Amino acid sequence: MSVTVRSLAEFRALLSDLPGPDAEAAAAAAAREPQLTKPPGSLGRLEDLAAWLAAWQGRHPARLDSVRACVFAGNHGVAALGVSAFPASVTAQMVANFKAGGAAVNQLCRAVGAELTVTALDLDRPTADFTKGPAMTEDEVVAALNAGLEQVTTAPPDALCVGEMGIANTTSAAAIALALFGGSPMEWTGPGTGVKGEALSHKARVVADGVTANTADAPDGLEVLRRLGGRELAAIAGAVAGARLARVPVVLDGYITTAAAACLEAARPGSLDHCVVAHASAEPGHGRLVEKLGKRAILDLGMRLGEGSGAVLAAGVLKAAAACHAGMATFAEAGVADKPAAEEA
Repeated sequence: MSVTVRSLAEFRALLSDLPGPDAEAAAAAAAREPQLTKPPGSLGRLEDLAAWLAAWQGRHPARLDSVRACVFAGNHGVAALGVSAFPASVTAQMVANFKAGGAAVNQLCRAVGAELTVTALDLDRPTADFTKGPAMTEDEVVAALNAGLEQVTTAPPDALCVGEMGIANTTSAAAIALALFGGSPMEWTGPGTGVKGEALSHKARVVADGVTANTADAPDGLEVLRRLGGRELAAIAGAVAGARLARVPVVLDGYITTAAAACLEAARPGSLDHCVVAHASAEPGHGRLVEKLGKRAILDLGMRLGEGSGAVLAAGVLKAAAACHAGMATFAEAGVADKPAAEEA
């Protein structure tokens, strides 16, 4: 099932008719869990994750034989304003590193048995400086949405991890968060690649200028994405939506991927019900953003690398949850009493 859209209006229509969780699979998971050889609730959140996987895959038990990590890369016009500690050329250099197998995400994919795909989106053509107007035209954002849709709907995996690479994209994420949820620019603006002091204050001013220049008449989250996002953020949004259509649970990485996904939730509440947040990023705005979305991170390891690293790591936890739920014996199968002797007396 390959899905493409020709306009933002078509993408909005796609979001208006998303499938929900599978009630039959959810019921089967709920019926099996109390029969497993353990005290009720003793596996904590692993139990919830196993049930969530079954409901959104639409099958019981859930399987995680194929986990795909999709990293999308794009360049941002605001990088020229000095909001990052690194030049925009690093984006292409890191894409080459991913493809050569030398990045952190490559090692994590090997460790958890995930497939890695890397999609570079017009790196030689940065988005426009969003302090002067919209970052992307409609054609540009639609092309990026389609790049994300294609990664999932053409050959759906059992679970999808999404990540990004793009110098200055924490600036874009902060601007999106500010536009969607309000507050002050400094609440959403963090160090990214390592800026601090006056450079961090300057970054916050760029975020504020971008929101001021673009959001007076923005009708929904998709327009916020077009005006303040980057191609890689739009591709992430497309991949998340495509995963929902294909019944693929999604693991969001950190601040940037969560900001991209938040545009979907703002456009159509409930769009992220098939998503979990991988980890609590050390980027200060991420915790606020996760809270605004009503979610809770799986891991908290002080990471802020991006490139899908936290999402792939959390996929290992999902694999463990699915394995325990499907593979553990029931009390009846193991011949183990399922109640303490005191209760039976």
